[in-house]
Amino acid sequence: MQQLKNTFRYALALTALPSVSFAQDAEPALSSGDTAFVATCSLIVMLMMLPGLGLFYGGMSRSKNVLSVLTQVFASAALISVIWILVGYSLAFDADVPWSGVVGGFAKIFLTGVTQDSLIGTIPEYLYILFMLLFAAITPPIIIGAFAERMKFSSVLVFMGIWSLINYVPMAHMAWGGGWVFNVGVLDFAGGNVVHLNAGVAALVCAYVLGPRKGAGATMMIPHNMTMTYTGGAMLWVGWLAFCGGCALAANGFATLVMLNTFLGGAAGALSWMIVEWLHRGRPSTFGVLSGAIAGLVAITPACGFVSPAGSIAIGLLVSPVCVFAVEVLKPKFGYDDSFDVFGVHGTGAIIGGILTVVFAAPSLGGTGFTQERDFITMMMTQLSIIGFSIVVSLVTTWVALKIASLLTGGLRVSDEEEYAGLDKSSHGESGYRMNDEAFGGSGV
Repeated sequence: MQQLKNTFRYALALTALPSVSFAQDAEPALSSGDTAFVATCSLIVMLMMLPGLGLFYGGMSRSKNVLSVLTQVFASAALISVIWILVGYSLAFDADVPWSGVVGGFAKIFLTGVTQDSLIGTIPEYLYILFMLLFAAITPPIIIGAFAERMKFSSVLVFMGIWSLINYVPMAHMAWGGGWVFNVGVLDFAGGNVVHLNAGVAALVCAYVLGPRKGAGATMMIPHNMTMTYTGGAMLWVGWLAFCGGCALAANGFATLVMLNTFLGGAAGALSWMIVEWLHRGRPSTFGVLSGAIAGLVAITPACGFVSPAGSIAIGLLVSPVCVFAVEVLKPKFGYDDSFDVFGVHGTGAIIGGILTVVFAAPSLGGTGFTQERDFITMMMTQLSIIGFSIVVSLVTTWVALKIASLLTGGLRVSDEEEYAGLDKSSHGESGYRMNDEAFGGSGV
């Protein structure tokens, strides 16, 4: 167990502190095995994002909006990738500045100083930049699931660019780049707070600011293609193993444990949601099984480096009922139109996952123990404090980014006429309809 703990601390130090010093030890050398492993993980995470996330969301939209959703995901990922190379990586991982507790500096803008020989641990720094770029590029597009089918394309792009700079980059720096959150010792291995809680809370803000879709709550809002959503969801599950496993930055036993834990979290979440839905509605649905898998994967993301395989199963089983409650009870009660339940799954799942991480990281339950030799109560208070902090930051920065986007683009929403016509045609001049949709006026269901 102690060896596992030491291995994790080594891997996390590499992930969080690119300038980490190896002091008396020999300078780290390039490992072809570690490089091949992280490079493979990067490619799989790319497939997780494009086409995985796009297909998952596209199938949930109405047919008249499917291309708009796919384009928003694709274009947002492209925009944020460029921003990451220009300034994002430097602001997230240049810790050699007086204000490095909150955000990094500008020493590596345009990747200044990075060469083919630069290393982060045992992998090329260029590969590390790519892997972290994919985290940066997949997080903001998750939010699209909240405002799908009603935001102007220009507003989407402006919002994504601003949000990535004022929210994701500082959050990534504070958690992984040597900022104060990392130094506090929070238990979040692969981005429960930075990625999922952050995007989930942002989704809730977007849903409230934009208001509901026209006709929200009616049968016309049902997903148009569950086969597409299933395909995307399956790709997300596969990609999640690389998303979390690659964070070890090494091809070793610890990385394989992380991948196994991630897989089991998704499997248990799928089964748990299915059981709840079966008992509640009398039959399980494909959508429910997929939603449960995503909920389990979200919850295991912060925990996968701290818990045992049995703990991963427990986390997946426990998180789905809470997410079902958020989607089926809280959403109708408060009347917000989170189109694809981003907050209900990502936001709620991340909160529950962060809390359960502390529970199942306990050595008595097979976990690796707590950072800085803390007791359970102290660690739980730390975890809850950082979760609360992440929620507040996401609330404020998302509202600011939306207001700036609205000012720069003349309002966030498309017109009523454009919304009824569908964003495929009104925003992009294209059609994703099947042939028989046109015969029914192209309304799309």
